[in-house]
Amino acid sequence: MDIKQLKYFLAIAEEEQITGASKRLNMAQPPLSQQLKNLEDELGVKLVERGSRKIKLTDAGKVLRNRAEQIIELTETTFKEVKDFTKGLQGTLSIGTVSSSGATLVPQRIVNFNKRYPGINFEIWEGNTYKILEILNSGVIEIGIVRTPFNMENLECICLEPEPMVAVSSKKADWGIKDSYICLGELIDKPLIIYRRFEKIILEACQSKGFEPKIRCKNDDARTTLLWADAGLGVAIVPKTAVALMKSNNLVYSQINEEELKTQIAAIWMKNRYISTAAKNFLETFKE
Repeated sequence: MDIKQLKYFLAIAEEEQITGASKRLNMAQPPLSQQLKNLEDELGVKLVERGSRKIKLTDAGKVLRNRAEQIIELTETTFKEVKDFTKGLQGTLSIGTVSSSGATLVPQRIVNFNKRYPGINFEIWEGNTYKILEILNSGVIEIGIVRTPFNMENLECICLEPEPMVAVSSKKADWGIKDSYICLGELIDKPLIIYRRFEKIILEACQSKGFEPKIRCKNDDARTTLLWADAGLGVAIVPKTAVALMKSNNLVYSQINEEELKTQIAAIWMKNRYISTAAKNFLETFKE
């Protein structure tokens, strides 16, 4: 039994007739019928019941069909992996990103990668960190670009340098954000707008300073956080590079002097799972 025989058998099973299968395979009917007979003889079982109009699979035939589909899929995947390993110059790379990584990811890394590998196209999936982790685990994407903290179980990762959080506000609202640096305690009475991903570390940092933060809005997108700040609704707390996501002359920001309020952008991928050469090349570029 070989791959070619399995492909012949699958064509017969899917077409439910020798005539249709032979047309699909672009071969004469007698050789195809002989291949089926040879397979039955080799296995010592009857694989099909021949009716007047259709062929029906026996129970043994159904088992073989299921296994044949798996074997052929595995064979094709293996061929692709081996071919991809030697080249990795063309194809599509699926990446998931969180909104707050955009300012760092696009200018510095995608452009550099595209210059080196112009034959690679991209499929970008956006969402919060939890969504990116979900679609990474399910195999929809090969690489996720997220921010710490996150559960690193079953993941490999490359982290960039830690970056501070900043307090961002509208000039018109005058929430007291004027200096280059600010202490967390200076936000004690300010209405805060936070990205839900950082709620835990912001709460813990404030509590360590002896106060409960006054949170006006929690949301799942750094851009939304900045939009609310731009509207004068409070003080946004976001990673420093996320400020570049919104071009506004109305926004001012101060870096928060607090070690606990730091985050890192990380490229993540699943442990013990095949990733394409294109993905490996991207990870090499990401580290630079």
